[in-house]
Amino acid sequence: MASNRHLGRIISLQSLYEYEFRIKAGDTEADINTIIAKNIEPYAKALGDTEFVYALTRGVTDKIKALDQELAPLAPEWPLETIAAIDRNVLRLGLYELEAGEVPPKVAINEAVELAKAFGSDNSSKFVNGVLGTAFRNLSLDSSEEQHEAVQSSGKKPEQEVKKAAESSAKSAKSGKKSSEKSA
Repeated sequence: MASNRHLGRIISLQSLYEYEFRIKAGDTEADINTIIAKNIEPYAKALGDTEFVYALTRGVTDKIKALDQELAPLAPEWPLETIAAIDRNVLRLGLYELEAGEVPPKVAINEAVELAKAFGSDNSSKFVNGVLGTAFRNLSLDSSEEQHEAVQSSGKKPEQEVKKAAESSAKSAKSGKKSSEKSA
């Protein structure tokens, strides 16, 4: 059976998001393996390679502090805690895949951008593209002009895209916080 890695990344993102939410809410019984298993269950047949999801998600959770430290200087005007949780986890996932080198950098960035389009706010994909593009260049992986062009999604400088998209992400995070405060 063929593997559906895009679906695997979606499940990984959902698991990372749920895990972070539960930890921040003080859930002492939050276990990433249990969360992954629960999220995989409905899609196991379509997914095929369930080990990919476990390895990817565990890899991110094992390196979460290091990933956050690497991401912080890539968007210095937007501390990670002010970025919407979904965007933060997309960035972690994308950076982890960039560094792991198991897929081409273009694929890692494109998959993260697609996740941001599907689950983030209107400007999340631009923000993710800008931050991961900068990470890609900082990791000295940018060896060809073709790869460099793949990272650039518009004529604007990546820093301008990151700033504009981060503002939108921060607004999303604030509005989500306000709505959760009202419901509490």
